[in-house]
Amino acid sequence: MTKKQISGLTLVLFIALSIFYCNGGGNGGNGGNGTPDTVISDPSFSSNIQPIFTSNCALSGCHNSTAQEGLNLSPGLAYANIVNVDSTQDTQQPVRKRVEPGDSANSYLVIKIEGNQTVGTRMPQGRSPLSSVQIQNIKNWVDRGAKDN
Repeated sequence: MTKKQISGLTLVLFIALSIFYCNGGGNGGNGGNGTPDTVISDPSFSSNIQPIFTSNCALSGCHNSTAQEGLNLSPGLAYANIVNVDSTQDTQQPVRKRVEPGDSANSYLVIKIEGNQTVGTRMPQGRSPLSSVQIQNIKNWVDRGAKDN
């Protein structure tokens, strides 16, 4: 292989890798954080919602095995800890569910990630807020019944 061929091959490889990483690093155009960058009308819990929790919430000192507010959002545990479960922080009576299937407007998880809570702080605490796309996907999942799929 000549020097000119090697230079051409290097350029092609550089361009291919640039495109790969600019499009989410092989994660389907999701910015590399395991969550989609487009609104999904009927998101799947395991494919679209759990990755949001895993990369933003189920972290050391937050909602993982140390479970702030008794809420572990780790894979395999998150669904059972949020759907139809009373909030331990909400002061409204009757107490809101963390996730009320079919009703994102009254689901405490949505209220917290949107920053509309009256108790505590916006989630994720101490980190950048979720993107509007991530929040909309969570709301769509809740509004479509918060299925365990």
